[in-house]
Amino acid sequence: MRTLAIGRKAAVPALVVLLAIGLVGCRGPFLLLPGETLEGTTVAAPDSWSFTDAIDTVQLETRPSDPYSVNIWVIAIDPHLYVHAGTNRSTWVESMEADPKVRLGVEGSIYELAAERVEDQAEFDRFADAYETKYGRRPGNEDVGEAHLFRLRTR
Repeated sequence: MRTLAIGRKAAVPALVVLLAIGLVGCRGPFLLLPGETLEGTTVAAPDSWSFTDAIDTVQLETRPSDPYSVNIWVIAIDPHLYVHAGTNRSTWVESMEADPKVRLGVEGSIYELAAERVEDQAEFDRFADAYETKYGRRPGNEDVGEAHLFRLRTR
């Protein structure tokens, strides 16, 4: 009997495919793969987002008409919460620019919010400092005119 050997280069993609197949029923994002509608309990936004300081990754759902969700880093500078895409005009950035309504998933709770692009350099600088404190590095591009930084607020 012969066995099939999988090389190292093929092992990781094969594992991701197997995990994805096993998660077909999962609607939210998985690792780097986008998802659809987030599942959880919808709750009112808190007065303080500081509890997210201990959470590396949250889920962000955009495009209410055809939900698209991603795993993303989040920064809290009370009373605001921020998500950042750098200079990448990804699908979720385009979706928020077209319709600012978003849903944020944090540990099973869903918050209905709205996204506003940050255009003030001083606000971006405060974000960059908090980003460095939380994640140990600064954003790749700190020019508010080029980077996509969004403030999330209650709607």
